Amino acid sequence: MTSSAEQDLDEAVWIAWQAAANSLPEGFRAEILDGRVEVSARGHVRPGGIANRLRATMDRALADSGFGAVQCTYVVHGRNAWQPDVLLAPDDDAGHATDDGLEASAVELVVEVVSPGRDSISRDRIRKRRAYARAGIPVYILIDDHDERGVVTAPTGPDPEKAVYGDEVRASYGVAVTVPAGPAKGFVIGEGITGALRGGG
Repeated sequence: MTSSAEQDLDEAVWIAWQAAANSLPEGFRAEILDGRVEVSARGHVRPGGIANRLRATMDRALADSGFGAVQCTYVVHGRNAWQPDVLLAPDDDAGHATDDGLEASAVELVVEVVSPGRDSISRDRIRKRRAYARAGIPVYILIDDHDERGVVTAPTGPDPEKAVYGDEVRASYGVAVTVPAGPAKGFVIGEGITGALRGGG
């Protein structure tokens, strides 16, 4: 059972996030992870390019499907809020859009492209994976330059109670990864999106 003090703290964090999200300079995002407001930069060129290519390619692949790939949109689940690099949601967001973002229940897939730095790596590999699983988001795509020589991971089958994904597809750059579930099932993430193998992360 959540105590009154915990509810008050959640509400205070939420209000702090709303203030930050509406006042940050361009190129920054504020998210609520593990009960804290975190601010991070979005300005890294390579991760941004990967996210842009993925969104554009996925949009073309899903034309007329009723779903679209979106960037720069917050996903809201309870008193948590995240801004994935790319998300997949219905074109018609009626009943799912709020003043703060898109309800997690409408999101079919999220993508994070790992930026340089220990905090970014930990956030995307561990904390966001846990958060997205807890929210029941069906597919999480992680494109990670800093895992070996570049790895794409696609966890599916979230267990919200345990905050884990039950299944996972994982492949090094250069080996195509096919989205295994949801509206984007069959969509291929290969070198056209990730670029060629890197020298090391």
